[in-house]
Parts: sequence; structure tokens; C-alpha cells
Amino acid sequence: MAVLVNKETKIIVQGITGNMGKTHTGHMLKYGTKIVAGVTPGKSGQEIHGVKVYDTVLEAKEKTGATVSCIFVPAYSVLDAAYEAFDAGMELVVIITEGIPPHDEVKIIRKAEELKIKVIGPNCPGIITPGECLIGIHPGIIYKQGKVGMISRSGTLTYEIALALTNNNIGQSTCIGIGGDPVIGLGFIECLKLFNNDKDTEAIVLIGEIGGTAEEEAAEFIKKEIKKPVIAYIAGRTAPPGKRMGHAGAIISGGKGTADSKVKAFETAKVEVADIPSQVVDLIKKIIKVPAKV
Repeated sequence: MAVLVNKETKIIVQGITGNMGKTHTGHMLKYGTKIVAGVTPGKSGQEIHGVKVYDTVLEAKEKTGATVSCIFVPAYSVLDAAYEAFDAGMELVVIITEGIPPHDEVKIIRKAEELKIKVIGPNCPGIITPGECLIGIHPGIIYKQGKVGMISRSGTLTYEIALALTNNNIGQSTCIGIGGDPVIGLGFIECLKLFNNDKDTEAIVLIGEIGGTAEEEAAEFIKKEIKKPVIAYIAGRTAPPGKRMGHAGAIISGGKGTADSKVKAFETAKVEVADIPSQVVDLIKKIIKVPAKV
């Protein structure tokens, strides 16, 4: 079992004829993802990697029955693309594009909340259920099917920790890159709920970073609601005071959002926090049974 996506999920790619859309559609198809249509206005009738292109999301959905859209369009076009996906009734919209104007991000997320449509991103690597479905830019080769759910604000740290887990024969159920911008769709709490309710996820890895209060809020939620073991890692613990590091969301203000405040919040919630990414493996080994390598 997985959360949000699996081998049966039907996906369309908005912006499939652009360089990024075309390249990553190829990678996703090679992984086995069921991409059933592409959308680029004015390019109807073309084929990209054997995938038919339509002018609108609505037409693509009506022809294929797709329920998920992955957006690769340029930043200035994402607002229109997201609204089009919402209007067509997509159940999940994954926005890979970075550099979207913050006021556009606010409009997208508020509209999604109003319509009760799930959004992953923006500025994220997407989502992967190992061995079944890859939506976005995750390097599929490093993942392995298993019992550890992952939620992360950082794409590269997701890859690093997932690879370390895989190298130690610890597989993943689903890995969600939620994005590092100040305004995003699904956050830590929503993803924690999904994994807590997934019978095949035995443990959760939460990868946070300095800036904002999402990690502190997640720690409070874990303490009250989550029944499964959670391991955390916080990036930016050595960032010089007053210097912004990493994502747009990694902004510390008013004494809030520091690495120390996040670590303390998790420790209060009885969540072990890794000092370095590789230590996540050791902490996971303490709480779940790891099958021997064959």
C-alpha cells in the first residue's frame, strides 16, 4: 500500500513539450509511471515519448480518465496551469516549477483548499512510491520498496537519506517532497496523517530545515496524534546567525525558526533527531526490523 499515488494512478503532464517536461516525462515513463496524456496549448495532436498531447487539461482528462496532474510550465504560467487543473477536477496537482511569484502561490493554495484538491509543491521534487509510481524529478533508481515513509522540505536531502536507507536494505513506502517555499500545499501535518493511516508504513522520516515554524507545529501534532515512530533531521544547524540559507522558506525571524527551537520541539515530542543525514539509518534500525540482505 502507498499514500496518494500507486501503479494504477493516471497522470497528465502540463508543459510536456518544454525541455523539462519532455525530459522528465521520459524518466517517469521509464520508471513505469502511467502517464496517459500531455497538455500544451496549441500543440494538440503531437506525441512526446508516445504520449498524446492535448490543448486542455479537461480534454485530456475526458479522453484518459487521469486524476493527477504534474506541472512543468514556466513560473509565470503556473497560476493559469494550476487553475486549469483545478477546473478540470484533478484530485492531486504536483507543481515542480520553482520561482513562482509568492502572490501566485497564495492564490493557488487558497483555491486548492477551497476546492479540497491536494497540491504538492510548488518548488519540489514531487512524489514517489518506489517500484510503482514516480511523479516529478526524483531519481527513481535510488529508491526501494519498503516500510518507511518520508516527508521532506529538501529535495537533495530526500535523495541522500533515501539512498542511505536503500543501501542498508531499508525500503520506503512513499516519499513526498513538499517543497521549500514559504507557501506550499500539503505540509508536514497533512503528510503525517496520511502515513499514520497507512497500514504498510511502519516508521516516518521527517526532513526539515531552519526557517518558519512548520517543524515545531509538526512536533506538537506528533506528540498528540501520531502513533508511529518518527525520526527527524533538521538541515541548517550550522548556518551562521543572520544569514539566510537554502530555500525561500528558510527564513529565521523574531527568534523563531531556528535549528535549536526545532530540535527541542522534536525532543519534547519524543522524536529522535539525527545529527547528520547518515545517522537516520542508525535511528531507523533501532525501531523497525530490517530484513537481511539476500
